[in-house]
Amino acid sequence: MRAIEIVEHALHLQPAVKPSPAAHQVLIRVAAAGVNRPDLMQRQGLYPPPAGASPILGLEVAGTVVETGDQVLHVSVGDEVCALVTGGGYADYCLASASCCLPIPAGFSFIEAAALPETLFTVWSNVFDRGHLAPGESLLVHGGGSGIGTTAIQLAKAMGNTVYVTAGSEDKCRRCLALGADAAIDYRQQDFVEAIGQLTADQGVNLILDMIGGDYLPRNLKCLASEGRLVQIAIQNGAKSEINLWAVMTKRLTITGSTLRGRDDGFKSRIGQQLKAKVWPLLAGGGIKPVIDSVYPLANAEQAHARMASNQHFGKIVLEI
Repeated sequence: MRAIEIVEHALHLQPAVKPSPAAHQVLIRVAAAGVNRPDLMQRQGLYPPPAGASPILGLEVAGTVVETGDQVLHVSVGDEVCALVTGGGYADYCLASASCCLPIPAGFSFIEAAALPETLFTVWSNVFDRGHLAPGESLLVHGGGSGIGTTAIQLAKAMGNTVYVTAGSEDKCRRCLALGADAAIDYRQQDFVEAIGQLTADQGVNLILDMIGGDYLPRNLKCLASEGRLVQIAIQNGAKSEINLWAVMTKRLTITGSTLRGRDDGFKSRIGQQLKAKVWPLLAGGGIKPVIDSVYPLANAEQAHARMASNQHFGKIVLEI
């Protein structure tokens, strides 16, 4: 088979050994694979794969099951699935835990399906599971134009929430509003703390989903309402910050966060079952649809990464295998 290999931080399409599934795994003939920012971090040596994971990049795929392990019962050869994986997606074939496979929603192409797992698992597990966002509450999403952001806007609106986002251009803000965001703040032109104060009559928001970290942390705390929650899922501005703990105490705030890749299959399976029950009907009915920024052939993975690194994309970048 072919796979993208990292050679001195550059991406090259090279021959590779086709893997064989363990008892709980399936082998997927990959039709499309999502590109995510952790892929860029891994090629830089900043995000090593967990023990036992493939060193090949790629955290989400869509394709056809061609082989199953001895203990796999609910997925069969010939099934068309999308899957959350711990690595290996940038290749002709990829192993996935059977428990992390979901059927491709009705009417979805492989490219659209490949854009689902990483963002939906991340948003559901952090916004609704960890963040406990309840109907009627408000959500602030930093990076509204990202794959995570465009997914969070649509999913939270479908669940009955008010959604505010930040984005880095007037065009991205406009497109976030078109997806359903109640307000979009161009962080290059406006202080998002002041904007949230104006939008909420200084009451603040109930939940913040943040991918930035660093100097955003104390500013996020100013945006939270009493009993508000901050969920940290990435640290693009750095891992360290200084905060005023008095604000945490007096407003009874919760600061939490998570990473998804290293969680065990049991956790991911539980999230997957929640998605299948609550989100898959919305996908099939057209209530939520992945936003595809661009599609590149596997051999052009380097260009796909450059597109993501430029921060000019809106929605998901996908490799077609």
